[in-house]
Amino acid sequence: MGRINILDQATINQIAAGEVVERPSSVAKELVENAIDAGATAVTVEIKEGGISLLRVTDNGSGMEQEDIRTAFLRHATSKIKSALDLITVGSLGFRGEALSSICAVAQVELLTKTKEAFIGSRYAIEGGVEKAFEEAGCPAGTTFLVRNLFYNVPARKKFLKTAMTEGGYINELMERMALSRPDISFKYMNNGKTVLHTTGGNELKDIIYHIYGRDIAAAVLPVKYPKDEFGIELSGYIGKPLIARGNRGQENYFINGRYIKCAIINRAIEDAYKSYMMGHKYPFTAIHITVPPEFIDVNVHPSKMELRFSNNEAIYHAVFQVIRDTLAGKNMIVPVSLSEKEDRQEQKREVLQQQKVSVPEPFEVKRKEQKEWHGGAAPVETAVPQKNPVVTKPAVQENKAKIPQIKEPEAEYKAAPPVKPLLEQAEEKQISTPVENKDTPVERAAKEEIVEKTEQMTLPVDLLSKDNRKEFHLIGQLFATYWLIEMEEQLFIIDQHAAHEKVLFERTMEKLRNQEEIITQTLLPPLVISLTMREADCMKRNLAVFERLGFVLEEFGGLEYKITEVPADLVTVDSKELLTEVLNTLLAEREFKNADVLLEKVASMSCKAAVKGNHRMSEAEAKQLISDMLTLENPYHCPHGRPTTISMSRYELERKFKRIV
Repeated sequence: MGRINILDQATINQIAAGEVVERPSSVAKELVENAIDAGATAVTVEIKEGGISLLRVTDNGSGMEQEDIRTAFLRHATSKIKSALDLITVGSLGFRGEALSSICAVAQVELLTKTKEAFIGSRYAIEGGVEKAFEEAGCPAGTTFLVRNLFYNVPARKKFLKTAMTEGGYINELMERMALSRPDISFKYMNNGKTVLHTTGGNELKDIIYHIYGRDIAAAVLPVKYPKDEFGIELSGYIGKPLIARGNRGQENYFINGRYIKCAIINRAIEDAYKSYMMGHKYPFTAIHITVPPEFIDVNVHPSKMELRFSNNEAIYHAVFQVIRDTLAGKNMIVPVSLSEKEDRQEQKREVLQQQKVSVPEPFEVKRKEQKEWHGGAAPVETAVPQKNPVVTKPAVQENKAKIPQIKEPEAEYKAAPPVKPLLEQAEEKQISTPVENKDTPVERAAKEEIVEKTEQMTLPVDLLSKDNRKEFHLIGQLFATYWLIEMEEQLFIIDQHAAHEKVLFERTMEKLRNQEEIITQTLLPPLVISLTMREADCMKRNLAVFERLGFVLEEFGGLEYKITEVPADLVTVDSKELLTEVLNTLLAEREFKNADVLLEKVASMSCKAAVKGNHRMSEAEAKQLISDMLTLENPYHCPHGRPTTISMSRYELERKFKRIV
């Protein structure tokens, strides 16, 4: 081991910056939190090239005294606390005193600030921790930070940044959460000169939810209120009905004393409360504000302040679980159906017009009176879709191109669903749930796995189903309205109709894409309008070409809404809104697809929702057509998601089971 060295100040600052400044969104988070702590009622964040080349944060807060400016950029310099005792009751978002010193160590920083009492403001420039300018300047009361060329002096760190679009997406998420955490503050966010988010600061949380997540989610939220209990815990906000659940936790928002955090205890409380109302692998929408006495939490856990510790985990779990369960119990969870698309669009038009009437304060304006209305941005008023035919109560389809062979809609009667208990009775039962799959004991599960494993070992040899060696099959019948039994070449085959149809649809779609064939589409009259969040709308815009290749024709409809005018012919019976939202959530979870073919395959595999489901009685002719189509595929053995389409048992194995052969 070599000699021990004392590091110079520049190296120390860059090491500290590595803990605090991970990417442009980290810088934005620290500066916006400082603005909030300074008492700002309006904050503007502007970025260029994802915040890498420029990030500007402007507020109308208290500003900084001229004699404090140099000190503010030193390590561990802060106005938030004075001693270790203050950490016990810290109420500000920032308190470490590392943000400004870390940011200026890896970027070119310029500060403009003035207190309300001062006659003239100050300008301070510092690059890589080295002071460049300090002078008087004319500026309004408040503070403006300009952060340019992040990691300009640390190229090794800069190469790990994502694309400008992705980095901008992280800042977009941050600003959404900031707006949800403080509805009383007006936030404005601009990306490359375009206003993406602008809130009024009217202290109406539901308005913020509408503005960020769209009309569909805002219409399906329920208010929650938990009065202060014996531990001093209070809770308020909104939770979503199960019908707007998503496939990831991206919309589980909760704030402790105004701070956005991630906490396993709160996640578990939320998901346990929803367990009786939601399918597995689905996560609810929440926007919950939790107030906890500062002495019961420790915020000094992680440099990014995204984690904290509770002195009483049980009390927090109980409060969150109780208020959500009580809110859901007895509520109407039936999915609403709009009887008239025309009325639905007229309602949207009225709301857009209402948005355009409300103005929003800029950072340096005098705070206006509390407003109940909210501002939704410059969304153009919806124009009527030209139609020759009268409006119908649900979308009709008009075929654009030649028909393709497809399985007809079954005419046989559906299997009646079992009666469902009233939700109020479900809530009163302590252990009630709607399981997606059977809960077996470990011994039973192991026995079933052993049976499945043995059955899979008896599947039909591949060569028997090869194109040159396929034989006629004898259709025996349908089992449990889900599986079809067929006999072929001394073998009994059991085919899952849903998995088989999924495979057929997927292979047809992928073959057309590989051969550059045009997907046959059908027009929707009237079109469907889908409301997206800002992240989903950005993802949709980036991947419009992919959806068009798959047969979806979408058009921007103003604001965060898109109009679906055409869908693939095979997917006419599918809920296009739900399908597109699910696809977008999957793409957002993956962040980026480097290979366009991988993206196409991902979307195509999710487009198999048109496949017939289990517990769906098909006619014998339809089943024969489906099985014939499946047997023409190169690989008919698994659906696009990896589940087997077919299992088999030979005549020899059957006779062994019946002891005909020993």
